Amino acid sequence: MAARSNMAAAFVYQLLLCAAAAIVVNAQRHTASDNPSTYNIGGVLSNFDSEEHFHTIISTLNFNQQYVPRKVTYYNKTIRMDKNPIKTVFNVCNKLIEKRVYAVVVSHEQTLGDLSPAAVSYTSGFYSIPVIGISSRDAAFSDKNIHVSFLRTVPPYYHQADVWLELLSHFLYTKVIIIHSSDTDGRAILGRFQTTSQTYYDDVDVRATVEMIVEFEPKLESFTEHLIDMKTAQSRVYLMYASAEDAQVIFRNAAEFNMTGEGHVWIVTEQALHASNTPAGVLGLQLEHAHSDKGHIRDSVYVLASAIKEMISNETIAEPPKDCGDSAVNWESGKRLFQYLKTRNITGETGQVAFDDNGDRIYAAYDVINIRENQKQHVVGKFSYDSLQLRAKMRMRINDSEIIWGGKQKRKPEGIMIPTHLKVLTIEEKPFVYVRRMGDDEFRCEPDERPCPLFNASDATANEFCCRGYCIDLLIELSKRINFTYDLALSPDGQFGHYILRNSSGAMTLRKEWTGLIGELVNERADMIVAPLTINPERAEYIEFSKPFKYQGITILEKKPSRSSTLVSFLQPFSNTLWILVMVSVHVVALVLYLLDRFSPFGRFKLSHSDSNEEKALNLSSAVWFAWGVLLNSGIGEGTPRSFSARVLGMVWAGFAMIIVASYTANLAAFLVLERPKTKLSGINDARLRNTMENLTCATVKGSSVDMYFRRQVELSNMYRTMESNNYVTAEQAIQDVKKGKLMAFIWDSSRLEYEASKDCELVTAGELFGRSGYGIGLQKGSPWTDAVTLAILEFHESGFMEKLDKQWIFHGSVQQNCELFEKTPNTLGLKNMAGVFILVGVGIAGGVGLIIIEVIYKKHQVKKQKRLDIARHAADKWRGTIEKRKTIRASLAMQRQYNVGLMASHTPGTISLAVDKRRFPRLGQRLGPERAWPGDAAEVLRIRKPHELMVKPRPAQNALPPRYSPGYTSDVSHLVV
Repeated sequence: MAARSNMAAAFVYQLLLCAAAAIVVNAQRHTASDNPSTYNIGGVLSNFDSEEHFHTIISTLNFNQQYVPRKVTYYNKTIRMDKNPIKTVFNVCNKLIEKRVYAVVVSHEQTLGDLSPAAVSYTSGFYSIPVIGISSRDAAFSDKNIHVSFLRTVPPYYHQADVWLELLSHFLYTKVIIIHSSDTDGRAILGRFQTTSQTYYDDVDVRATVEMIVEFEPKLESFTEHLIDMKTAQSRVYLMYASAEDAQVIFRNAAEFNMTGEGHVWIVTEQALHASNTPAGVLGLQLEHAHSDKGHIRDSVYVLASAIKEMISNETIAEPPKDCGDSAVNWESGKRLFQYLKTRNITGETGQVAFDDNGDRIYAAYDVINIRENQKQHVVGKFSYDSLQLRAKMRMRINDSEIIWGGKQKRKPEGIMIPTHLKVLTIEEKPFVYVRRMGDDEFRCEPDERPCPLFNASDATANEFCCRGYCIDLLIELSKRINFTYDLALSPDGQFGHYILRNSSGAMTLRKEWTGLIGELVNERADMIVAPLTINPERAEYIEFSKPFKYQGITILEKKPSRSSTLVSFLQPFSNTLWILVMVSVHVVALVLYLLDRFSPFGRFKLSHSDSNEEKALNLSSAVWFAWGVLLNSGIGEGTPRSFSARVLGMVWAGFAMIIVASYTANLAAFLVLERPKTKLSGINDARLRNTMENLTCATVKGSSVDMYFRRQVELSNMYRTMESNNYVTAEQAIQDVKKGKLMAFIWDSSRLEYEASKDCELVTAGELFGRSGYGIGLQKGSPWTDAVTLAILEFHESGFMEKLDKQWIFHGSVQQNCELFEKTPNTLGLKNMAGVFILVGVGIAGGVGLIIIEVIYKKHQVKKQKRLDIARHAADKWRGTIEKRKTIRASLAMQRQYNVGLMASHTPGTISLAVDKRRFPRLGQRLGPERAWPGDAAEVLRIRKPHELMVKPRPAQNALPPRYSPGYTSDVSHLVV
């Protein structure tokens, strides 16, 4: 069942295909039946023979079934070309357009000019009637804004620029001088040459560059002024577009300047080739079938028939306009027919016939003509269509052995004047170029140096400098090897060069203007650059490079991170937690030692019956001193534990101290002596470089090859925007800032940075190389010295000369070995590393001095306080003694009075007691203070009198003071008894 279904589906599909084919055939029949069966072809021809041939071709065409469908007939309508373009216009309207012609074939004599063909083109184009020219070659007919429906089977004159480029490519000429007239065709051939050179010749080694453009006004009288400028140029290849009359003047003056002989190459167009004084050795072009009107008539008719045939099968063709009176006529079929004509590609009598978008003939064949003596023309080559190739194209074939060059030479000229004295520029870039200013008393540079003045363009002065280095030695060897002399100078603006986009004068496009060394070379103010010039695509587009004399890349320079040599760097071996634990352990062990020795029965704490000469017991202060002494490995002379338990703990603590001290010593050596810091960055892919938020400054040199590299790399765009504002003018400034720590990372050529790192052990390159390239010698485009310089550099690489320069100038063997030795040898500890220890000692000394001052002050305060207490205590003791004495005296006197009362009761009452009372209390109410009993009142001291003196002497006066009692008075009053 499935098979039957597939067969039915296939049958239905075939029926549908047949139906569709029938519909298409019917549509074509319907279209063909709607189209005219007769077609009139007009002809505006220059002579009777052309008219007859045109009629014959049309008659023959009707029997050619390949080009003419069935029931279609072509008829010819011709008129004669008139010298007067006005009459030509009327003839076209009255004799051609009225006949309803579908196209017009135009031919004219060269002597008639191009006004009459232009009149035919204007008139026919106004009504969209296609016009096929068979002899008009002016550039004006390529303008479709004016000649809207004009095609031609002959190429315009300016297409010869394509053949010029093929000739230059064949002869390997890369620098030329173009001489052209200032008319439309002259400027058109220049534009064609430049455009085609840039479009189709991408290889820099093949592309021809124009060294000089010489434009002259037609109808020349003298060309001498232009020849003077041309003689100073390097190129000796002249491409000339000029009429026969102007070429005759140019050749005459060039011969006077000896510019047509040996070493000079002249390549001219068809018109100049017909000058009467064309020198021998000139190469020119001659279009094949240029004067074969019959062949072009035949090809134009068949091209038209091919287009109409295809149009009949595809479209409905309306009849053309019937008169010139209706200006509103818009024949759309004529416009469509013109588009079909431009797509034709047939093989005719004049070769392969095809057209470009402007309707100009392409694939036109040319003969290469060599002028011999007596103006004889000899064909030495052909530029023709090669149909055998897979891709149909034009091909140049030249028999070099048949060419006779200027001065009757068989050997091809170099095409350029090779100067033997060159202007060489360089730039200061260590170690490749060292620059030293010449002193006032110096007249010449050292033997290993070369003069390299710096010219100031602003005031046209020169400062004298001397240069030496890697590149200077290379330049000296190059000049010896390939035999040239030179003048060496420094870059005027001190830069390698970068381009600035500027608006072209009178155009909206931007063009690149180069500065620095590149600008001097592009503007041809220098011949060669011998410097560490990086080869990159932007520069190679405008200048020539030799093969690299040194391969290198881009790397990063940074300063080695310094070790953390702070004031407390000696604490680095242990963490903060470990230090805290050690401090706590010291005091905990001291406390336990004190407690063990305190409560042990074998401790040194004295009892009441102990010997007074025994050593003092271990107190808490001594225990702390013991713990610190063991830890710091200092001698312990006193205060050691006595009990066995405390001594066991002491031994364990000694073992702990030994381990801690040994570990600290080992780690201190690792941290402060053997540690080597690593680079901060890992390379260009380091996240800190690519992250714009990080506080890490990096830079390069403005307008340098490294700067251009970052512009090209899309993935580095964020990094480039960050570093663009930090870029430096010179590499020297950036390196100095890296040394000072102002710049963290400098991105530059690896050769220079490796040199700086080998010279200064504090600098280091980070990461691997990236953006690998090479240093080359720069030359002008098309310089004749390029190949010679390249071959010499290759020989230098093979002979080991470049390796010798590397060792001498870049690596500095001894310096690099010193850096390696420095890396492998432990650092000597200095004050910066151990300053914290000295500060700790100083703090200890200052603390001790401070404590002793506090102790002295405190002791003085205590002594004064003790003296005051002693004085107060002594005064109190004396006061108490005085009071006790007074109490004793009172008691004694009271007892005496009692005794006297008892004794005098029988004698004279009141003698003794009354006398004593009166003497003690002379006044009533007077209080005797305790101060009157103070010793020292010698005048009032009571004298101890004998009893008989008391009885004999009279009583004192009532106002006499009572005698004071001396402190030595006692309570013994037995001597008072009578």
